[in-house]
Formats: sequence, structure tokens, C-alpha cells
Amino acid sequence: MPRLLVSIAIVLCASLAHADVWTFETPSENIQCAVGQDAGASDLSCTIIERSGAPALPRPADCQSDWGHEFFMTDKGAVRMLCQPVNQNRDGYDRAEYGVTGTFGGFICHSSKKGLECRNEVGHGFFLSRAKQRIF
Repeated sequence: MPRLLVSIAIVLCASLAHADVWTFETPSENIQCAVGQDAGASDLSCTIIERSGAPALPRPADCQSDWGHEFFMTDKGAVRMLCQPVNQNRDGYDRAEYGVTGTFGGFICHSSKKGLECRNEVGHGFFLSRAKQRIF
């Protein structure tokens, strides 16, 4: 059953003592994210399963796996792209409907028909869509 990201954030913030990881995906199921929160810190990892165009950053010379699909940041750190196999599983994530903005951990994310944009407490973040990925 689809849920609004705002509802997820409210429910999870109220019960953080019981759960420190939660997940959400865009309605297309093409972008999936996991938020982890520990005492005083949080991290966000998002995967874009199918993408086109050039990756947001050039592939590192030592990357022998999938590149341009995995984005990671902490609540106060810069965005990093990870060199690792893409998980194609599209099950088990709560839905972040288009037009919804959610705040959780040290992040704010907005889901729209154009894509998913997430920022951390210090303004670092990313925009992800099938056609374009951008880090700021």
C-alpha cells in the first residue's frame, strides 16, 4: 500500500528508538533510498536502478563494477558515488509519491515527476532521474 513520505517520516521519527533504518522509493520504483540514523548522525544511500546519459562524475580508474547508480552522503558530508553492483530488487520499499517532501535524519528529500532531490544539513546533495544525475 503506497504511503506518503511525510507520513513515513512522522511515524519513523516518533519511533526512532525502535528503528534506525528506513527505506523509500519513487513511484516509478527506479530510485530507492535507505536512511540510517544513529546517535547524533545519519546517512542516506540512494540507488538509481536504470539510468541513461553520462554519470554525474567520471568513473574512477580503479572502478571495475557498476558506476553512476549509487549515491551516498552523511548528514554533514559531501556526496560520494559508489562503485558497486546495482541491486535490481524493486520490492520492500515505502512509496514517496510525487510532490511529497520529507524530512528525516539530517536530510530533506523531494519526490517529483522530474526526479528525486535530496539535501543534507549543510546543503550537499543530489538530483536523480533516469535521464540526469547531478551532485551539488
